[in-house]
Amino acid sequence: MTQNLSLLRKFVSPEIVFGAGCRHNVANFAMTFGARRVLLVSDPGVVAAGWVADVEASLQGQGIDYVLYTEVSPNPRVEEVMRGAELYREHACNVIVAVGGGSPMDCAKGIGIVVAHGRSILEFEGVDTIRVPSPPLILIPTTAGTSADVSQFVIISNPLERMKFSIVSKAVVPDVSLIDPETTLSMDPFLSACTGIDALVHAIEAFVSTGSGPLTDTHALEAMRLIGGNLVQMIATPQDIALREKIMLGSMQAGLAFSNAILGAVHAMSHSLGGFLDLPHGLCNAALVEHVVAFNYNAAPDRFRLVAETLGIDCRGMTHVQIRQRLIEHLVEFKRAVGFHETLSLHGVSSSDIPFLSRHAMHDPCILTNPRESSQRDVEVVYAEAL
Repeated sequence: MTQNLSLLRKFVSPEIVFGAGCRHNVANFAMTFGARRVLLVSDPGVVAAGWVADVEASLQGQGIDYVLYTEVSPNPRVEEVMRGAELYREHACNVIVAVGGGSPMDCAKGIGIVVAHGRSILEFEGVDTIRVPSPPLILIPTTAGTSADVSQFVIISNPLERMKFSIVSKAVVPDVSLIDPETTLSMDPFLSACTGIDALVHAIEAFVSTGSGPLTDTHALEAMRLIGGNLVQMIATPQDIALREKIMLGSMQAGLAFSNAILGAVHAMSHSLGGFLDLPHGLCNAALVEHVVAFNYNAAPDRFRLVAETLGIDCRGMTHVQIRQRLIEHLVEFKRAVGFHETLSLHGVSSSDIPFLSRHAMHDPCILTNPRESSQRDVEVVYAEAL
């Protein structure tokens, strides 16, 4: 009996604990890894919000020593990863805990890679480049969107090259993810919009990805339903913890989907753009999403119809040409409802920058699973439309 190997799919995820207050249990999980001294990674904003103090109190309560490292930029940089690794070795740490958004979590993942291999983080760009297991890693997200806490992605900025690079490996999936909706109460409306749009794009791109399948489709569709149906209201009523829980759950589901199905051209182009201008990742996605959907639609029309229906569009009696147009309009309306009116030119991108951006986007792993095969010229055209 022969088997079609192209239908094989794998699925990786961390141990997930979901629910209000679960951040207070971090020491119990650190203990199971035999923690002697923890490297606690965060950033100044998360410290100011008080979430790091909660983690510190949990570790202190169990008598676990720790070293705090908060020198992490909004887009974590190569030198910050390397400094964190030096601190880990200097203080003989044996477990890493990160609390924060995608930046501290990605930085923590990078630190683990460097500590395990004793080499520069720059050497691990690409897919499946990691050969040695990282130290135990516990992540506590404080935003609802990046999904670094459940994914096999690490995104690091290289300021010298003005670019971001991706590391994709199941070796960077954390051991434990403590997903606590209470931590998102400190997000301002702009950050809520950025991370929410990021999560929605994760779900859409994962669903139409060439790596999608039954193991990821259910997560992607549920993420679209939760985020598409609740993000606008959550931003309008930021103290509603029930709404925050729905968005946090949607973000987690989107993360499980894209971590395993991978992504597409929005993220390939967004990584290039974010590295070039040091912009928030969700803002880059917002500027690009409808243009990439327009480009990709005819490569996966039945999948995009399901996307449209899941986002609440009544597609009965409509042709694919009509559905494509209505989906694009809906995405633009949704962006405006959460406060985005972005174009690339508003942030200083000019037509002369497009070849540079496109070259880097074509080297991003996410371009490989885009539903429509893309040349550099295709990417240049989409960037131009987003100006």
